[in-house]
Amino acid sequence: MHLSQIAHPNQLNKLSIDQLKEIAKQIRAKHIQTVAHSGGHLGPGLGVVELTLGLYQTLDLDRDKVVWDVGHQAYAHKLITGRYEQFHTLRQKGGVAGYLKRCESDFDHFGAGHASTSISAALGMAIARDIKGETFKVAAVIGDGALTGGMALEAINHAGYLSKTNLLVVLNDNEMSISHNVGALSQHLSQLRSKPAVQPLSIPKAPVKHAADIHSFTKVEQSGHSAQHLSLPKVETLFETLGFTYIGPIDGHNLEDLLAAFSQAHRMTGPVLVHVATVKGKGYPFAEIERINYHAQSKFNITTGQAISSNSSKPPKYSTVFGETLSKIAASDPRVVGITAAMSTGTGLDILQKSLPQQYIDVGIAEQHAVTLAAGLVCEDMRPVVAIYSTFLQRAYDQVAHDVCLQNLSVFFCLDRAGIVGADGPTHQGLYDIAYLRCLPNMVIMAPKDEAELQQMLLTGIHYTKGPIAMRYPRGHGQGISLSTNNLKSLPIGKGEILRRGQNILIIAYGSMVYPALKTSAILSKNGIEATVINARFAKPLDTDLVMPLARNIGVVVTMEEGCLDGGFGTAIAEALIKHHILIPVIRIGVPDQLVEHATPEEAKLTLGLSPEQMAEHIRVELQSLRPVLPQRSLITMNQ
Repeated sequence: MHLSQIAHPNQLNKLSIDQLKEIAKQIRAKHIQTVAHSGGHLGPGLGVVELTLGLYQTLDLDRDKVVWDVGHQAYAHKLITGRYEQFHTLRQKGGVAGYLKRCESDFDHFGAGHASTSISAALGMAIARDIKGETFKVAAVIGDGALTGGMALEAINHAGYLSKTNLLVVLNDNEMSISHNVGALSQHLSQLRSKPAVQPLSIPKAPVKHAADIHSFTKVEQSGHSAQHLSLPKVETLFETLGFTYIGPIDGHNLEDLLAAFSQAHRMTGPVLVHVATVKGKGYPFAEIERINYHAQSKFNITTGQAISSNSSKPPKYSTVFGETLSKIAASDPRVVGITAAMSTGTGLDILQKSLPQQYIDVGIAEQHAVTLAAGLVCEDMRPVVAIYSTFLQRAYDQVAHDVCLQNLSVFFCLDRAGIVGADGPTHQGLYDIAYLRCLPNMVIMAPKDEAELQQMLLTGIHYTKGPIAMRYPRGHGQGISLSTNNLKSLPIGKGEILRRGQNILIIAYGSMVYPALKTSAILSKNGIEATVINARFAKPLDTDLVMPLARNIGVVVTMEEGCLDGGFGTAIAEALIKHHILIPVIRIGVPDQLVEHATPEEAKLTLGLSPEQMAEHIRVELQSLRPVLPQRSLITMNQ
């Protein structure tokens, strides 16, 4: 059978081991081919091919439910659940999503792009099943990196307490998150993986709590003998202590072992954890060796494993400028400590890690802990810099509010991937940080217009000691502005700058929208509309001394932001105008109240009407509609 013929996962139930192995080869080939062409996550999915096939062959997917953690490890799942023919559209606009989405397939039982959610969701389904008197099976597949997340540990604690609730947790242990795992739990799993020997143990009529030698267990059961003759390891696992029946570790690439383990797990009562040892990037040598670099890849040459670069040279990435600048600042100030939640390479903190490892902390997938850890560091006069993607800081909102802002502790939050991020889709868009941070007391919020201003703001944030401060900046490459090598200067808090003067409208742009605002003003100028353009720099506090007189004099304000409109930067400007009793039209441009689906950032911005040409036309139309109510000084003659 060819992979393309599998439209329903239950078709796997009729396949032999050899046929499953052939399907596994085809999945890997399709996976590698697709990601090489369009980019995407590579290593995680390659490592769980046999795990997926083995688990699904032991289930009835018309009834049973599998919940995948994060979702970027679920490419094999997508390929055997009716999406083979569309898989070449992975992460492209209108194509197959890079993560699980309930609206994409009936087999995507729970969507997620953030880690550590699967056990909680699966347990909820299992409890609902029992309340309704149903009998379907529920399985959660979670990686060892995601297992370090507090939510996953909370779910395990709860599930272990429910001794009669049937729930299967499959631990995909590849010793990695994106980077190498850290922490005591990771060390515990490593010990379990390396446990060499088992010993005979007599357990009269006791429930089996550990089945490392699953073949022995199967043989015992088939022969009708008591489980008291099963070989069991000496040391009890953490999971057993928490109330789970533990099976493992199982070779995650041996289909025979996997089928035996999963089949046995399904026959047990209560919560069961099957510990599966896998190799991240399995089947593609480059990905097996370079497990960090091949976690996610842009387009690459399959033969060489090398990324396919564009011919044009590009400015450095914002994350690179951030990492290099922070390292220089930290070298002269030992109080500066960079903190990441398992995202060292993505945030650029790997640069700090290499140069000043004693001033670098990776807490694993634990954003809540990262924030409160930073708060504790501030209490001892340290200068912590917490580098987290905008979308992931959402997970630590209570800690930001309660542990930092309410105590007015000078933690510096650096929000990478703020704004539209592209192919990862709704779960990763960094659109809400302006809104969710500006309402918090004591918080200062800033955003650079380019990579040079990022350098200045980085120094500004480290030097600011009056309370918490946050800086948001976009994914991708900078504007090509010359960077400072020495003599960086801090910016005055809450002060913007005028970049262009015009008498017809006032455009106030924030962060990544400053340069598009300048392009928009140039287009408007061709239509006889002259704009004053302000680089706000700060969303909180606003530069009211600069903005309010200009707004009162010009009479029309346009705000531009790469974030949600509801509660965002434009709302802050409108609120300030009301507070100063300036009742004039405000045209807010940003992301409306809708999900931004996966596409390239450029495609997404076009869909949202955020190109300079679209914004200029939007402003022109709005001004036409406002003509009857505008003061004389704002009346404009439009060029046709």
